[in-house]
Amino acid sequence: MHNIDIDLIEMTLDIIKHVIHRITERNPAIGRFRSEKDLEAEVGETITPGGIGGERALHLWKTILSKATARIDHPRHLAFVPASPTRAAVMFDLVTSAASVHGAYWMEGAGGIFAENQAMKWIVSLTGLPEGAFGVFTSGGTTANLSAIVTAREHWRSRDKANADKKGIIISSSGAHSSVKAMAKVIDAEIILIDLEDKMTGGDVRKCIAQLPEDQRSRLFAVVATGGTTNAGIIDDLESIARVCKEQQLWYHVDAAYGGAALAVDAVKHLFKGIEEADSITIDPHKWLFSPYDCGAVIYRNPALAKKARAQEGSYLDIFKDKDADGFNPSDYQIQLTRRVRGLPLWFSLAMHGTDKYTAAIERGIQLAHIAAAKIKKLPYLELVREPGLSCVLFRRKGWEPADYSHWTFHNLDKGFALVAPTKWRQNKITETVTRFCFINPDTTEEDIDAILRTMA
Repeated sequence: MHNIDIDLIEMTLDIIKHVIHRITERNPAIGRFRSEKDLEAEVGETITPGGIGGERALHLWKTILSKATARIDHPRHLAFVPASPTRAAVMFDLVTSAASVHGAYWMEGAGGIFAENQAMKWIVSLTGLPEGAFGVFTSGGTTANLSAIVTAREHWRSRDKANADKKGIIISSSGAHSSVKAMAKVIDAEIILIDLEDKMTGGDVRKCIAQLPEDQRSRLFAVVATGGTTNAGIIDDLESIARVCKEQQLWYHVDAAYGGAALAVDAVKHLFKGIEEADSITIDPHKWLFSPYDCGAVIYRNPALAKKARAQEGSYLDIFKDKDADGFNPSDYQIQLTRRVRGLPLWFSLAMHGTDKYTAAIERGIQLAHIAAAKIKKLPYLELVREPGLSCVLFRRKGWEPADYSHWTFHNLDKGFALVAPTKWRQNKITETVTRFCFINPDTTEEDIDAILRTMA
């Protein structure tokens, strides 16, 4: 037994050394996926009756498996919506796992949940929602959106028993995140997407409602607006949409999974005017709040409605509701029962660095987008598609076809240099392939931008 303890201590030190090297490494390669066949040939069977030992398993991870993944926090990873967790958050993620906290109920996880809630209070304060509004950390934006819309549907049904067996309808825009469509499918709701090339307005929503047949209008229960589209950083006209939702007595959900962090920046906060009227909001800390995967958040104007819609029942759960275990139970406000205290790394990082540094880091992403746009305008072989939206920049390489963009992406990835992916943009009813920067990492430099743009010459 003594030898086992020594081996465990040595393995723990090896893992910590690897983590420290990983988060402090200078000029790392970005990583490149490999085929399953190649990995099987090089790695072999790792799950065996006798085990291969921790040393061998860690060696395989460091030398082969980790290199077959893309470093999402690489300063030249500008595709999709990347992530850039702080070193403090990454290290405290180890503490979170080692603590082995079940974060569903206050009775078991009071200390961890209390810390999570400290971070949540700050996020809620950014939205301008009234006193009493609160939220809970989820696995990501998809779970957050799903939790919010299930609450919306159950609230709609509770207002009229005739709606109990009806298939509800949601209105959103064609620019909404793919999870909104997926979420509607999961809850067996219909979704009507307003076909738009730019932001959705209250006028668009009102017109859409007016064109609905009576049967559909009676089943409409929610509108989902976007606070920063994934593709272009577009923020819907949240204020005018809020007015329509209030007039029509519809649940108003704002998916700000990517863009919501920008509420911390005074220079752009006005773009979100109207978000304070929402019934629910999604914001993902693992995107622009520098938290490790996975960490989303759903915020409710009236958390009691979420609790009413979702609190789980079972004789084995009764003890958690005892007056002696009174406290905030995260499982009451989102669809998961079992959950880790995924907000703890964010709490530690916020507590360590302070909110001012978070604001500065988010602001830097917006600055980098405008710097990149200015550089693109000066290069004769490039053309800016539209002015930056938050930290997103869309631009085209003159003369390129879709295959050229794909070839360019994989060429840079093969070199371990950068990951910038193409996307599609529609303007004047014409859809074209373009490329896109999304700046999250404040460590991305102007030299990184110049180097990437030179590869398109």
